[in-house]
Amino acid sequence: MQIRTLEIGVGLFLLAGLLALLLLALRVSGLSPTADTNTYTLYAHFDNIAGLTVRAKVTMAGVNIGKITAIDLDRDTYTGRVTMAIDESVNNLPTDSTASILTAGLLGEKYIGISVGGEEEVLKEGGTIRDTQSSLVLEDLIGKFLMNSVNKEAK
Repeated sequence: MQIRTLEIGVGLFLLAGLLALLLLALRVSGLSPTADTNTYTLYAHFDNIAGLTVRAKVTMAGVNIGKITAIDLDRDTYTGRVTMAIDESVNNLPTDSTASILTAGLLGEKYIGISVGGEEEVLKEGGTIRDTQSSLVLEDLIGKFLMNSVNKEAK
């Protein structure tokens, strides 16, 4: 009887560990079972969105204010168009705000950082952030450095 109680206890402990692991995986991936807060949609066009993914965070002053819901190609301007869901509580972004693609940590997770402008007029539902700074591509930077070194040696 005592062995049976021990087996049930170990089984329950293992089940609790698996549930905790599942919850942790959902939190880290950004998929949470909780309902989303009220949001509104903003767009931004970037020349290069290398490494940016759907469900990446949107921050302002280091505070998470939304997430990326879609990334597609604008066929008129041939730029990357990013669709963002911004929290309804941040409904006073000026029209001259800047959106930049930034890198977090050593692993290189990309996200969008918004810097506030000074205009009186604010962005509304479906508005577009015009002033953007694209992602820094490390390969391009290394290529420019190497080409500059080669050009100096050739002279």
